[in-house]
Amino acid sequence: MSDATIAALPPKERTSRAAVADMAYGLAPGLLLTVAIASLAYGLREIPGADTFSPMILAILLGILFHNIVGTPARARGGVAFSLRRILRLAIILLGLQLTASQVVAVGGTGIGIIMVTLVATFTLTKAMGRVLGVERKLAELIAAGTSVCGASAVIATSTVTEGSDEDVAYAVACVTVFGTLSMFLYPVLGTLLHLDMHHYGLWAGSSIHEIAQVVAAAFQHGKEAGDFGTIAKLSRVMLLAPLVITLGVIAVRRGTHGGLGAKTDRKAPMPWFVLGFIAMIGINSMDIIPGAATHAVTPVTTFLLTMALAAMGLETDIRKLKAKGVRPLALGALSWVFISTFSLALILAIG
Repeated sequence: MSDATIAALPPKERTSRAAVADMAYGLAPGLLLTVAIASLAYGLREIPGADTFSPMILAILLGILFHNIVGTPARARGGVAFSLRRILRLAIILLGLQLTASQVVAVGGTGIGIIMVTLVATFTLTKAMGRVLGVERKLAELIAAGTSVCGASAVIATSTVTEGSDEDVAYAVACVTVFGTLSMFLYPVLGTLLHLDMHHYGLWAGSSIHEIAQVVAAAFQHGKEAGDFGTIAKLSRVMLLAPLVITLGVIAVRRGTHGGLGAKTDRKAPMPWFVLGFIAMIGINSMDIIPGAATHAVTPVTTFLLTMALAAMGLETDIRKLKAKGVRPLALGALSWVFISTFSLALILAIG
């Protein structure tokens, strides 16, 4: 809209339009930068071997490199922050359109029970091990969430209520990337050595590997039936992201409500509205009122928006602060990975 057109509008509307124009102008450089990095991440996956990594992982790495070598321009900070917060929340809401209640039915009561027990046990034990290793609580919670639920998506969703730093998020994402990638290559070998059938192998992959893309890559190497079931089991596990984030938000407030002399603040538990939107999208998708073509079209859009958010995360990450955290969080991620892999397999073999 031209300046002359804006000037011809009534005063209130003119002020409103000018404010919108100013906001768009302020956000544009950062949004364009995150779009460019996300697009580059997709382009890199065309290189043989690079397609084993999700575009989200590549985007955060590119963002970190750009920020620490070139530097994030001051003009881009507004749009980067917008990508990291608003676009991230929108993407998580849209993620609900990839899930339906019928998927839970397909996994079965026993499968869901194994997934839930594994998630709770992994999250709880990871936090306990974090205290033993001396890992800062917020970082330990992010590693626990990423390992027990759904990798990078769980890390960044959890950070919205635990208020972990960008460096904490980047470190946690690095942990789940490293060990999820190892699972992607080790699980097919171990599944063959242990003579797991397709159903058990798919459930094992879906209940314990970090990222959805990693589950798909590992599960389908054992056959189509294992791949399909592993994907459904993983998506059922992703549904548990909502109650986890809400619970952590409540716990975070309760932890901070008691000051000296037992005084309480008036602070209320944060309401993660985007998580409620995520749940609502699952409900809408379960009612089968949205054409399948539409939901399939939304899936790549959702992944791209998440990739933009991870690019923004990288653009706010300082490598020097990551180095300062040392190797203890990495050791925690390794122990958590070993636990979720062995514990879930033990449950599957014991229950059958």
